Amino acid sequence: MAIDFFQRLRGVAATSSLILSAAAALAEPMHGLSMYGEPALPPDFVSLPYVNPDAPKGGQITLGNTGGYDSLNPFVRKGTVPWQLRHFTHESLMGRSWDEPFTLYGLLAESVELPEDRAWVAFTLRPEARFSDGTPVTVDDAIFSFELLGTEGHPRYHGLYNQIERIEATGPRTVRFTFNTENRELALLAGMRPILSKSQWEGRDFANAALADIPLGTGPYVISDFDAGRQVTLTRNSDYWGANVPFRRGTHNFDQIKIDFYGDGNVLFEAFKAGEISAVREFNAETWATQYDFPAITRGEIVKSSFPHQKPSGMTGFVMNTRRAPFDDWRVRDALIHAFNFEYINETLTGGALPRITSYFSNSILAMDHGPAPAPVAALLEPFADTLPPGALDGYDLPVADGSARNRAGIRGAMKQFQAAGFSAEGGAMRDADGKPVAFSILLSKGNAEHGKIAEIYVQALTRLGIDARVETVDEAQLTERINSFDFDIAHFRRALSLSPGNEQRFYWGSEAATQQGSRNLMGVQSPAVDSMINAMLAAKTSEDFTAATRALDRILTAGRYVIPFWQFNEGLIAHRAEMKYPDTLPIYGDGPNFMPEVWWWDASQN
Repeated sequence: MAIDFFQRLRGVAATSSLILSAAAALAEPMHGLSMYGEPALPPDFVSLPYVNPDAPKGGQITLGNTGGYDSLNPFVRKGTVPWQLRHFTHESLMGRSWDEPFTLYGLLAESVELPEDRAWVAFTLRPEARFSDGTPVTVDDAIFSFELLGTEGHPRYHGLYNQIERIEATGPRTVRFTFNTENRELALLAGMRPILSKSQWEGRDFANAALADIPLGTGPYVISDFDAGRQVTLTRNSDYWGANVPFRRGTHNFDQIKIDFYGDGNVLFEAFKAGEISAVREFNAETWATQYDFPAITRGEIVKSSFPHQKPSGMTGFVMNTRRAPFDDWRVRDALIHAFNFEYINETLTGGALPRITSYFSNSILAMDHGPAPAPVAALLEPFADTLPPGALDGYDLPVADGSARNRAGIRGAMKQFQAAGFSAEGGAMRDADGKPVAFSILLSKGNAEHGKIAEIYVQALTRLGIDARVETVDEAQLTERINSFDFDIAHFRRALSLSPGNEQRFYWGSEAATQQGSRNLMGVQSPAVDSMINAMLAAKTSEDFTAATRALDRILTAGRYVIPFWQFNEGLIAHRAEMKYPDTLPIYGDGPNFMPEVWWWDASQN
């Protein structure tokens, strides 16, 4: 019996080995990888469709950031970093096309392989891939990078690492990642992780490196100079290894990009008007219409360009920290939304030119339907019906004010919800059931005057309700620390979202992230329904199932009343030097991630 058992066991093992070998054989090398379906570009594509493959190289531009920085390591939680570094100095195994919802093409990797169930993914490195110091990118670097970022890197890298069962070299230039969960997106996420140099960081304190310890990258630019907190200079690497890779052709054309830091947006704008900055993004439609009439524009030295897009609105507004009372009560959050006089604020600050954000994915096909949930969405939500916020199933819409400064209807609606939550206005003060006055602060950056104006108008409305609200402004370093440790009552909030939301949603609103300092779950939502919708998104095998799950998530978050929404931008607005040119064809993300300056170039004939 024992002999028979072991013989059968060996037979099962042999059969399993054959099955695995067959699965591996079915995984053919590919030039690209898409979340659903096939990549739009063929294996022999010359360049991305929204670039000018013949764009000239040259020119120098200066961009402006507000605040300062105290770190040049964009991969750890510690410190404030110039946001551009991750995109211009470092690269991943594959690169993302911004003309498709979620498709990657080979960058450091020349090809990718995976089975139909996506239980694993393998990347074969390009033999010519190099770090900026000329050393080759190896499989050891790739394995080391995933382990380093997954353990000592920023928390945003930990989620993927925890879903990897093993990483192994399967050839001289091939690395395979085997996953421990069923999740179609993991293969793409693995392709997007930055690759660092093992020889630079092995045995060193990566998470607490000094400012001068700049991570070595493979990207088109290197940090050639910096003045701590004030300026960073990026110089195009003349020996950049990937200049002829199709994914890179026609991109990163400026010889030098200088990033200057300013105390606030007003000072930055004045610097732009004076010619010290080459381009700015404008986020206020009225300012765009009325304040861009200075001499440099009249002379034609500065050009105003607009870029329509199809990306979701994301969420911008004031986020309420549900870890603290009274924001843990949805009725209080609803009251505070009623008290926010959006129509009046929008008219005052933008001339009423911008539409309000109506949900997290508004302005896109992923946005929730208004009114009762349609059948596919309702089927996902109904198992959680008893725990869902009011309106998630039957429909929720933001309150609409009459546009007057008094907003009487909004104040009445707010008062009604406060009373329903057990609060009362006594002696001119809103008090909870224990008689304690309601008081809180709105945390903002010193560098953003517009947010301050919004908060000031809002505080006036809250005062009418008997609420002691105040605006607290801090510098960027303090703001980052306070936000990372969830040390706030209400704060300004901006969460950009894509047409392919995935694992990052756990970091944004997953239950585990609610207690993980440094996560993006600022509101502190802990909801089994939210977790389930994210899981459904990640497990979806068709675009229809994925859309239904995303719309269900949108309903829960919107009806949860965690954020007081502002306005959205359905087109990007960039004012820039006339010498700065961009391609005629725009990606579906418009002027989205790194469009400027990644695919722009300098036209010397304009000088």
